[in-house]
Amino acid sequence: MTPADLPRAPLACGDLSALLRAGRPAAFPTDTLPALAMAPAWAAELWQIKQRAANKPLILMAAGRDELLAALGMPPPQGWEQLANQGWPGGLTLVLPAKGPVVEALNPGGSSLGLRIPACPMAVQLLRCTGPLATTSVNRSGQPACTSPEEIAKNFPSLALLAPLPWPSGSGKASTVVGWQQGENGSCWQILRQGNLRINIAEIGRSEQS
Repeated sequence: MTPADLPRAPLACGDLSALLRAGRPAAFPTDTLPALAMAPAWAAELWQIKQRAANKPLILMAAGRDELLAALGMPPPQGWEQLANQGWPGGLTLVLPAKGPVVEALNPGGSSLGLRIPACPMAVQLLRCTGPLATTSVNRSGQPACTSPEEIAKNFPSLALLAPLPWPSGSGKASTVVGWQQGENGSCWQILRQGNLRINIAEIGRSEQS
């Protein structure tokens, strides 16, 4: 084991945010699963860490709605706020149409961006310091997601962790994903992945394509 592979001591919020702003990866707790994160400009390294193909998009996580909407590069579709009210902050990822540098970094060649505000005070405090972060679960492709800082330290010993330990317990299950889907007969909201959070999309309605 080289010095670079030795487990790192957890870092306080200010120190970890400085590391993230400098383009280094880190992990922190959320209300679902722990997040592996980097600043969006360096997001490509997350796929390398996970040994995962870049055709699986990353999620943009932030402390507030305004920061997330600003990253879209276009107005969000109708109904997004009703959905956000059901699951932000919390275990909801909204996949919205997007364009510009952030979507190119987190979803190369794609036209949508997954957005989330966690319901974890430690995560929100960090995100207020760093600004929006590109995030994903902490695991290598095809392996179960790490659910604790101890698991992360064992599998990714050089990865910086947010202090203090122990972390608050999350649900242990990935977020519910709701996306705006375009089709021949119009566009509508669809549940793309069901997590612990139950979202009612029945009353959000459909919008005919213009």
